[in-house]
Amino acid sequence: MRNWTGWWVIVIVMLLIDLYVFTAVRTVSQNSSDRMKWTIYSIYWFISAAGIITIILFPFVQFFQTNIVFRNYVFAILVGLFFAKIIGSVFFLVDDLRRGGMWLMAKLFPATGANFAQQAAITRSTFISWLGIAFGGGLFATLLYGFSNKYNYQLKKIKLAFNNLPSNFKGLKIVHISDIHSGSFNDKAAVLRGVEMVVSAKPDLVLFTGDLVNDKADEMHNYMDVFNKINAPMGVYSTLGNHDYGDYTSWPTPEAKKENLERLKNVHAQLGWRLLMNEHVVLEKDSHQIALLGIENWSAFGNFPKYGKMSEAYPGSEKYPFKILMSHDPSHWDAEVRTKYPDIDIMLSGHTHGMQFGLENPYFKWSPVQWFYKEWAGLYEEGKQKLYVNRGYGFIGYPGRVGILPEITLIELA
Repeated sequence: MRNWTGWWVIVIVMLLIDLYVFTAVRTVSQNSSDRMKWTIYSIYWFISAAGIITIILFPFVQFFQTNIVFRNYVFAILVGLFFAKIIGSVFFLVDDLRRGGMWLMAKLFPATGANFAQQAAITRSTFISWLGIAFGGGLFATLLYGFSNKYNYQLKKIKLAFNNLPSNFKGLKIVHISDIHSGSFNDKAAVLRGVEMVVSAKPDLVLFTGDLVNDKADEMHNYMDVFNKINAPMGVYSTLGNHDYGDYTSWPTPEAKKENLERLKNVHAQLGWRLLMNEHVVLEKDSHQIALLGIENWSAFGNFPKYGKMSEAYPGSEKYPFKILMSHDPSHWDAEVRTKYPDIDIMLSGHTHGMQFGLENPYFKWSPVQWFYKEWAGLYEEGKQKLYVNRGYGFIGYPGRVGILPEITLIELA
C-alpha cells in the first residue's frame, strides 16, 4: 500500500499557512463594511479550499495528472499561490515577533512598555500585513506574467577564441540548444518559430544537450515535423538528459521503461540527429580534425543519475588538438571534466533552465538556482577550459519564464 503520510503533511501545512495568512487578511480588512468583509473572506476561503481539495484529489484523478493544461497552468497557479503565501507569512511572522516583544515589554516594564505597545501595535501591524500581502501578491502576479514568456526565444550570440583551434575551424558557427521538454508544449506554432530561428542562424553544426522529453518518447509525436527541420552541413548531434530515461514516472514493468528509452533513441534517429552515447566522433574540415564527445547524463548530485561514462567517450580523442564535450548537467564540469580531462576545451550543458526565474541584464544575473549550481547560465572559464550552460529551449513544471528566457545559443569559434 502506498504511503500517503508525506502527501497529507503537505495538505496540513497548506491549511495552516492559509489560516495564518487569513489573520493578515482580517487585519487589513478590519475597517471595511461587514458586507465587504464577508465578500473578501468568502473569496479567500473559496480559492484556498479549491487549492487544498485539488491537492488532495491529485493522486486519485487521472485527468489532473495527464491533462497538459491542468498540469501546466492550474497546478502552477496553486504552487504560485502557495509560495506567495509563504513570502507573505515571513512578513506576518516578523510582525508577530514584534508584537510579542511589545507584550513582553509591557509585562517587564509596565510603566513604559504598555503605553508604547498601545500606541504602536495596531498601526504597525496593519502596515506590515499590507506589506506582506503586497510582496506575496507581487510574486504571484510576476509568475502569472511569466506565462507569456515561455515561447519568447532569445538568440544569444557569443564568440569564443581558442589558441589550439585548427585554422580551418576558425569562424565555425555552432547552434547549441538544450532542454526541449516537448511534453510541456501546447503551442506548436510558437515552437516552430523557435526552430525557424535556429535554421535562420545558418549554423555549420547543431548540438543538442539533452532532455528532449519530460518522461516518454510519445511526447515527441506531435513535434517530429517541427524539429526535423533542424539541420546543418556538419550535422546535428545530441545527447540524453536526466528526464530522457523515464526515471520520473511510473512504468508497468522494467521492460516498458527500457522500451521507452529505445523508442526515444529512435526518435533522435528519425529527426536526423546523431545521438552520442558515451562516445566521440571526429569532425573534419579541409583535412583538419577536431573531436566531439557526447556522454549520457552525469551529475555530481546524488538525486540525479550517473549514466555517463567519460571512460568510454574519451579514449581515442587524445590525438585531436581540439575537443568539444556535450554533457547535460553542468555540475559534471567541476566534478570530473576539469579535474580529470584538462584538454577538454569547451563543455556544453543545459539542465538548470536558470530555474526559469531570476534577474538578468548585461551587468548582473541572479536566480535561486545558483544556490544549488555554481555554473547555471551562460559562459564560465577556468584556465584554458570553458563551459557554456544553455538556459533551455523549453520548460517544465512552471509553464513560464520570468527574467530567464528560453535560449538558442549561436557560438562562433575563433
